[in-house]
Amino acid sequence: GAGEVLYPYIVFMYGEYEKMIGRLQEYSISENASLQLGSLYFTKQYDILQIIKEFGTIQPNIKNYKNAGKMTAQAVEFSKLAPNMQVKMPVSPAGIKAFEEATYQGVNINATVSFSVAQAVKVAEAVERGLERRRKEGLETEHMTPVCTIMIGRIDDWLKKVVKRDNIAIDPECLEWAGVAVFKHAYEIFEERGYQTRLLTAAYRNHYAWSALMGGRISMTLTRYYLEQVELSGFEVKESMSAPVSPELVAQLKDKLPDFVRAYEEDGMKEEEFEHYGAFITCL
Repeated sequence: GAGEVLYPYIVFMYGEYEKMIGRLQEYSISENASLQLGSLYFTKQYDILQIIKEFGTIQPNIKNYKNAGKMTAQAVEFSKLAPNMQVKMPVSPAGIKAFEEATYQGVNINATVSFSVAQAVKVAEAVERGLERRRKEGLETEHMTPVCTIMIGRIDDWLKKVVKRDNIAIDPECLEWAGVAVFKHAYEIFEERGYQTRLLTAAYRNHYAWSALMGGRISMTLTRYYLEQVELSGFEVKESMSAPVSPELVAQLKDKLPDFVRAYEEDGMKEEEFEHYGAFITCL
């Protein structure tokens, strides 16, 4: 339970909010511990109840990933539990519809179960439609903070399964950079088009997922393990987001793994294909 583990993630499940608030009051954050609520990290001593009231990520019932109406209704309800609540929903075709409607109704969304540039762009476009509907009605949008996750490590995980399944000979280093390459490509598109949605990294498997993404306008989901790795690495803190992944590695990935192409290219998947992608199935 969340009371026993202050990291890496706390999610408030529907109907358990007050119970978890009560349990969390029994715990405090030590000077060196880290607590993630949404995409925010705290490394000093804070009043945990006050943090819970101000920041949090909550996820509706994942079983409704095919039902936009139910996801939207839960998202709107959950968003009212506390100020600055962010609501996670999967990037399925129904999820895309839910992102627009929930955004229109004032929900700060966090798009999850997301592994591709195509999914990320569809999320950003849906959020923009929702924001535009709010603007037309004179509703506030400036302080809304939508994010779209790309689960970097789960992309790597899935491609490694494909390589093993199909007995594909490929430079192993390709499989450590695939998710980062997808994320960087999505980031280029987001920055070029000026989407209000911010990309968020998740599911780390190696240090590239943070060391190769320094300086970007992004959010990061870091477990305590990787927070400590950052502190202990001795790496120079310098901008690395704009540095491309090795073209040779990307070329190998494109040549040998069609599922990488599906994740990497903006037109790699149609919306109706999202929930049939291997990483989506294994994650869900």
